[in-house]
Amino acid sequence: ATVLAQAMIQEGLKNVTSGANPVGIRQGIDKAVAVALEELAAISKAVSSKEEIAQVGSISAADEEIGQFISEAMEKVGNDGVITIEEFKGFKTELEVVEGMQFDRGYASPYMVTDSDKMIADLENPYILITDKKIFSFQDILPILEQIVQTSRPILIVAEDVDGDALTNIVLNRLRGTFTAVAV
Repeated sequence: ATVLAQAMIQEGLKNVTSGANPVGIRQGIDKAVAVALEELAAISKAVSSKEEIAQVGSISAADEEIGQFISEAMEKVGNDGVITIEEFKGFKTELEVVEGMQFDRGYASPYMVTDSDKMIADLENPYILITDKKIFSFQDILPILEQIVQTSRPILIVAEDVDGDALTNIVLNRLRGTFTAVAV
């Protein structure tokens, strides 16, 4: 796909430099993409069995063992699951299944750790607050936290950033045992 995109860009630039209409080139590319997608849909074959998925994975990775891992991963997470591949500096290939959610960033403060042996924040049946905003003021989330304190359930706060007065008060209340909150 990358090689094809690079060739389309190079040829498109050559044609525009030679005086071709850029809008016409764009329309031509759009039509070609539509035809290519239609043809791919017509000739494609859905794979569903573990063996077929392993074959496709083996061919794509040029490695039979990797194909088996891909097949196992697909079987465990299903068609709508997420599979993440990470490079490892060891000698063996491993498959790890993570139940629940996993974030690229960790907790906003080490004081949010619930299991100090493993250094993880593990919450059972938490309320979840998700926002694309930055939370700096504790007053902004205080009404929500007051209601959560009544239920004795923990809360997971997923935000663009949690800092300032908000983070300080969340940590203080966590240390006092008022409520359990983890911000990521």
